[in-house]
Amino acid sequence: MIGDHSALDLILQASLIVQFVMALLVGASVVSWAIIFRKRKLVEAERLAADRFEEQFWSGGDLAALYKSLEASAPTGMAGVFVAGFREFSRLRKQVGIGGAPLLEGSRRAMRVAQLRETDRLEQNLSTLATIGSTSPYVGLFGTVWGIMSAFQGLGNVQQATLAMVAPGIAEALIATAMGLFAAIPAVVAFNRFADQVGRLELRYDAFMEEFSTILQRHAGQPG
Repeated sequence: MIGDHSALDLILQASLIVQFVMALLVGASVVSWAIIFRKRKLVEAERLAADRFEEQFWSGGDLAALYKSLEASAPTGMAGVFVAGFREFSRLRKQVGIGGAPLLEGSRRAMRVAQLRETDRLEQNLSTLATIGSTSPYVGLFGTVWGIMSAFQGLGNVQQATLAMVAPGIAEALIATAMGLFAAIPAVVAFNRFADQVGRLELRYDAFMEEFSTILQRHAGQPG
C-alpha cells in the first residue's frame, strides 16, 4: 500500500503511456525468465553430456566403435565435435594420396565447424538477455519521467498545490522504474552466469579438439 492507494490502483490510474511502459516491462520480464529457465536446462544438459562423453572417450575403448555408437543419434556438444572430426578423418583416409598434414587439417577443420555450430547454439538468446538487462532500467525511467511530468502538469490549474495532490502521480510513475529494475536485474545476473558457463564449455571443446587431434595425428601415419 502507498498511502490509501495499492500498487494495483496506482497502475490502473496511470496514464496510457506509463501503462504501456509497464506492460512492455512485464513482457520483457516474462521473456527473460523463459530464456533463463530454458538456457539453464540446456547448459546443464550439455555439461553433463560432456562429462559422460569424456568418460567414454578416455575409457580406452575403440574409437571406431565409439563413433559408430554415436553417429546414428546425431550427437551435439563434445560428442558432436568428435563425430564430425572422426567422420572427416575416415573419409579422407580412404582417398588415395591424402595423408599426414592434409588428413589432419581436414579433420580439424570439420571439428572447428562443428564446434562453432555448438557455440552458436549455446549462445542463442544470450543477446536477448543482455538487451533486456541493459535497456529495461531506461525504459522504466522513461515511464517515470513521463508520469512525473503528467503529475506536475495536472497541478497547472490548481491554485494551491499540496504534496497529497502530487504524491499519487509520482508514486505511480516510480513504479515504472521499479518494474524496469525487476526486469533488468535477473537478466543481467543470468547473462553473466550463462556467458561464463558457455565460455567454460567452449574451453573444454577446444581442449578436447587439441587432444583428439594429437590422437588422430598418430593414426594418420598408420595404414588405413
